[in-house]
Amino acid sequence: MKQDQHRINDKIKYVDEVRLVGDNVKVDIYPLSTAKEMAREQGLDLVEISPKAVPPVCKIIDYKKFLYEQKKRDKALKAKATKVVVKEIRFGPQTDEHDYEFKKKHAIKFLQDGAKLKAFVFFKGRSIIFKEQGQILLLKLAQELEEYGKVEQLPKLEGKRMIMFIAPKKTK
Repeated sequence: MKQDQHRINDKIKYVDEVRLVGDNVKVDIYPLSTAKEMAREQGLDLVEISPKAVPPVCKIIDYKKFLYEQKKRDKALKAKATKVVVKEIRFGPQTDEHDYEFKKKHAIKFLQDGAKLKAFVFFKGRSIIFKEQGQILLLKLAQELEEYGKVEQLPKLEGKRMIMFIAPKKTK
């Protein structure tokens, strides 16, 4: 069985008095036994909200309903979180102008759809000697995509790849 995040009712121990807060009680310091009795009379739970405070802060609420609503809030926040999609475009150091334009069109489409773009030049065999050409190609791409996105990471050589990241511009 999963351990509860909060101590409730008889699990609250080792303290003589607690500070009660909430809508259905007068905010004040009460003996623990009185606080438990007040919760029992209302048919609710005494929940320890802040155990490190002196005296600990407790609230009289329906614990199951509280957990349910907390779970619902967390789920709603998770649904609103945006998922980052990264699309890749691969070039060679001597990519032809037509191929470059074709891939640039795809890059524009990806950025307009809100995806991040990972553009890289892959060096095969001895083509690593054309590092400058690869960098020029990526910088040219970044310059031409300026109105659709901003460069997040400038071209950087990692092994046999020169990688650059472009993030989409926020649209209103």
